[in-house]
Amino acid sequence: MLDTEAAGFLALLNENFPLVATMSGAEARAATKARQVPPTNLDDVRSAEDVTIEVVGGTIGARVYRPHGPDDVRRPLVVFMHGGGFVFCDLESHDSFCRQLAREVDAVVVSVDYRLAPEHRAPTAAEDAYAALLWACARHDELGTDPDRVAVAGDSAGGALAAVVALMARDRGGPALAGQALLGPVIDPACDTPSYDTYADGWFNTRANMEWYWDQYLGADRALPEPPELAAPARAASHAGLPPAVVVVTGADPLADEGERYAAQLAAAGVPVLTRIHPMLFHGLLTFMTLRAGASARELLYADLRALLNQENR
Repeated sequence: MLDTEAAGFLALLNENFPLVATMSGAEARAATKARQVPPTNLDDVRSAEDVTIEVVGGTIGARVYRPHGPDDVRRPLVVFMHGGGFVFCDLESHDSFCRQLAREVDAVVVSVDYRLAPEHRAPTAAEDAYAALLWACARHDELGTDPDRVAVAGDSAGGALAAVVALMARDRGGPALAGQALLGPVIDPACDTPSYDTYADGWFNTRANMEWYWDQYLGADRALPEPPELAAPARAASHAGLPPAVVVVTGADPLADEGERYAAQLAAAGVPVLTRIHPMLFHGLLTFMTLRAGASARELLYADLRALLNQENR
């Protein structure tokens, strides 16, 4: 059972979250952006600087978060991709989470404002995220980061992008990654696991919404790019040689089974994996920063990332 706070918030989401599957991508972005709450913890980090990154076909934005602390310390680098079904959310929607991530992990966090579907379909978002990783790793001296302690991370659709970027870094000759953190990740467009049946409706992230997100990202025919893992990391021919992973699974979620299955795929390929299953959390709760219900799961995540980036599990 959900605790009282989480159950109440779930009821509000079910009642008030926009019916995105009935909208265009632009309408869904406008509707969700209107519900964003401005951050109140602006002093939690030393700085939050907006930058522009050149990518194929244009430019994207990113935000660099630096934690408080001495200048002469090389910190880990975390390149973060936000969720939002590949269609909505942005730097602002995940600003509070990224601030806390930078502070609690004592890392420089680069949050990526990748281009969104349906205007930009797969694999554009993944290519943007990989370009942002290359951009950040070319600036270790400027950012004060340690090239041996680099991780990618993301929630929901951003978890998919983080998993894809880890595959891209392996297959394209780098950068070397110390880890990947996948938070309630979107893994495969099949949408056919048992958890899709159990949590199809009434748990905020519905089956109908997930199918709509994939339609926006891939097109109505769900045609995958070549190679297919540029959109669906579960479809990679091999997962060997990927960096150690932390996979966070929210149990009351259509995506629960595919998160666990992807962790199992990684482990079967010899990748060190820590799977954190939170049965009483629903999708997205880790990044809803005003809710206490997700606080303990976030604390575990930060501890796991600190361990990963300090190579305590290697």
